[in-house]
Amino acid sequence: MGTGEGEESLLSPPTKVELGSRLWEEAKRTAYIAGPMVAVNLSLYFLQIISTMMVGHLGELYLSSTALAVSFCAVTGFSLIFGLSSGLETLCGQSYGARQYHRFGTQIHTGVLSLVVSSLPLSLLWLYLERILTLVGQDPEISAEAGRFAVRLIPALYAYAVLQPLIRYYQTQSLVIPMVVSSCVTLIFHVIICWMLVFRSGWGNLGAATAIGLSYWLNVILLSLYVIYSPKCAKTRISPSMEVIHTVGEFFSLAIPSAIMICLEWWSFELLTMLSGLLPNPKLETSVLSVCLATLASLYTIPDGLGAAASTRVSNELGAGNPRAAREAAAAVMLITLSVATILCTFLFAARHVFGCLFSDSEEVISYVASMAPLLCLSVALDNLQGVLSGIARGCGWQDIGAYINLGAYYLCGIPVAGIFGFWAQLRAMGLWIGILTGASVQTILLFIVTLRTDWRNEANKARERVFQRRAPVDDAEAPISEQPSV
Repeated sequence: MGTGEGEESLLSPPTKVELGSRLWEEAKRTAYIAGPMVAVNLSLYFLQIISTMMVGHLGELYLSSTALAVSFCAVTGFSLIFGLSSGLETLCGQSYGARQYHRFGTQIHTGVLSLVVSSLPLSLLWLYLERILTLVGQDPEISAEAGRFAVRLIPALYAYAVLQPLIRYYQTQSLVIPMVVSSCVTLIFHVIICWMLVFRSGWGNLGAATAIGLSYWLNVILLSLYVIYSPKCAKTRISPSMEVIHTVGEFFSLAIPSAIMICLEWWSFELLTMLSGLLPNPKLETSVLSVCLATLASLYTIPDGLGAAASTRVSNELGAGNPRAAREAAAAVMLITLSVATILCTFLFAARHVFGCLFSDSEEVISYVASMAPLLCLSVALDNLQGVLSGIARGCGWQDIGAYINLGAYYLCGIPVAGIFGFWAQLRAMGLWIGILTGASVQTILLFIVTLRTDWRNEANKARERVFQRRAPVDDAEAPISEQPSV
C-alpha cells in the first residue's frame, strides 16, 4: 500500500540502482494482485462457458437459443453492471490509500445499492427478450427458448450486482486470496449443479441459467461471510447508514463514464459478430470469428487481471499522496505487461494450427483460423497494453477521457475500417478483424499518450481532494514531476 501521507521523500531523483530496486519491488506487489485476479476472472468467465458447453449436448435449438440469450444478456446487463462497478476502483482505491476506511466501507454499500437498483430496468428488459428478438426477425422458436432462458437468468443479474462491488472491496485492499478460494469453490459447485440441473432435473437449458444464478449467489455468500468474520476486514467493515444515500451522486459521477468506457469496447466486438453474418458464406465467417473472439476473450483475463492490479496500486498511492510511487506502479505494470504480451503472442503463433481444433472439426475453419493468427497475435498484444492502460485510467479517475477515446477509436475508426476492408475490399472476416485491430491500435496509442503526459502530483492532489472533499495537497517538498521516473 501507500507509504502514507507526505512520508515519501522526493527531494532528489533516485539513482538507476535505486530506481531498478523500487521497480522490482513494485513489480512483485503488482504480480501478487494480478496473478490471483486472473484466476478470479477465469473462474467467472468459465461459469457461462461451462453452461453453454453442457447445453450444447441438448441439441442445436437449445445451443443457438442459449448463445443468443447469453449474448443479449451480456450486452444489456452484465456489461453495464461490470462497467458501473468499475467506478469503485477509483473511489475505494483512493479512499483505502488515504486510510479513510469508513468512507471506503460506505462507498461499497453505495455501490451495492446503486447496482441492485440499476438492475431493475435491465431485468424488465430481459422479460421481453422473446418479443424483442421476434421483432428484429429472429426465428420464433429460437426467440421463445432464448426468452425463457433470459427470464431464468434474472436472479443471476442481481447476484452479479452484489458480487462486483464485493470483488472491488477485496481488490482495492489487495485481499486477493479469499477471492481465489471463493471463485474456485464456486466453479466446482457450478460444474456439479449445472450438470444436475441440465441433465438430471429435466429442466434442460433452463437448468443452466438457474445454475449460473445459484453459483453467483454462492460466491456472494462466501465473500460476504469472510467480510463479516475475518479480522482482516475489521477496519473497512461498517454497518449501512443513511450516508449511503448521500454518496449515490458521487458514485454515479464515476460509474457512468466507467460503464460507457467499458461497454463501448465490449459492444464493438458484439457488432463485429453481427457484421460477420452479412458476409458471403456467413456460417464459415461467423464460425471463424467466434473461434478468434473466444480465444481473445479467454486470453483477455490476463491483461484484465494486470489492469486490476494497476488500478489498485495507482489508486492506493494517489490516495496516500505518493505521486512518485503511483508513477512507479504504472511503470512496473507496463514492464510486466510487455513481457506477458511477448510470451502470449509467441505461444499463440506457434500453436496457430492447433487452437482452431479445440473449437471445430472442420478443416476449412481450422485453416482459416490459422491464417488469422498473425492478426490475432497483434490483437492479443494490444489487448495487454490497453487493458493495463485502462486500469491506470481507472486508478486515476480518467473514465470520462477513456469513454471519449473508446468512442473515437472503435466507432469513428475501427468499425468504419472493418466495413471497408470486410465488404468493399472483400477481405471478409480478415477485413473485419483489421477494423477492430485498427480501433484497438488507436485506443492504445491515445491511452498511452494520456498516461505519458500525466502530471502525477496533480493527480495525487485531485485524489486527496476527492477523498477528503476538500483541497488536501501532497507534500510541497516533493520533487518536480519531470524528475520522476518515466513510464
